[in-house]
Amino acid sequence: MKRFENKVVLITGGNSGIGKASAILAAREGAKVMIADLKLNQQTLDEILQEGTAAAFVQCDVSKPEDMEKAVAETVALFGRLDVALNNAGIVDAAPIHEKTIEEWHKVTSVNLSGVFYGMKYEIAQMRQQPGGGAIVNVGSIMSQVGEIGIAAYTASKHGLVGMTKVAALENGTANIRINTIGPGYIETPLLMDNASAESKAYMESKHAMKRLGKPEEIAKAFLFLASDDASFCTGAYLPVDGGYLCQ
Repeated sequence: MKRFENKVVLITGGNSGIGKASAILAAREGAKVMIADLKLNQQTLDEILQEGTAAAFVQCDVSKPEDMEKAVAETVALFGRLDVALNNAGIVDAAPIHEKTIEEWHKVTSVNLSGVFYGMKYEIAQMRQQPGGGAIVNVGSIMSQVGEIGIAAYTASKHGLVGMTKVAALENGTANIRINTIGPGYIETPLLMDNASAESKAYMESKHAMKRLGKPEEIAKAFLFLASDDASFCTGAYLPVDGGYLCQ
């Protein structure tokens, strides 16, 4: 039997990168998948459907609580329940603290931190009222543990996400809802690669013990583990998938 047979999975930021790879692998394991993102990417949806399962799209800006509430409600209305959520949507900043605008700070934290809070608020509420509970995986970063020049808002939001995950795990440990964080290293996603020069790519590769960037599928496999019954005794954890970045 496939690991996600008869399971319903909601993925924010599912159009590309880690979210897309996770959606495809979850569908391959039998899941019904709801993609929540800013706009429809029909190619992504078609690729998920090619795995032979049900899939749908809901328009969602995770920085708006009403959008996250709608995403969960539409998932349940269409598929009947919510078993797994991957809170993956995120953006990054690039300016020193003294040059960063207040608007830039709020833009990043509203997506990366508040957006995950909104997601968990409505995901947990649904999981607590249905038989069987569920599993939530939040996408943090190596910057959940360390820092990097120029990305203060991103780093702060990813540190905060880990703490929030631990509290949520404590609050829901007896409700059969497991909540964990993945900490990717630098990954070959459109968000990263579309803005990376050859020099910056070489620098990022050098930060990992493996001297390469990770692939979205490598993070997706960690998501599948944490969301599956294989991780039945894992909650409140931070799982680095970083090619040895944190060995330094």
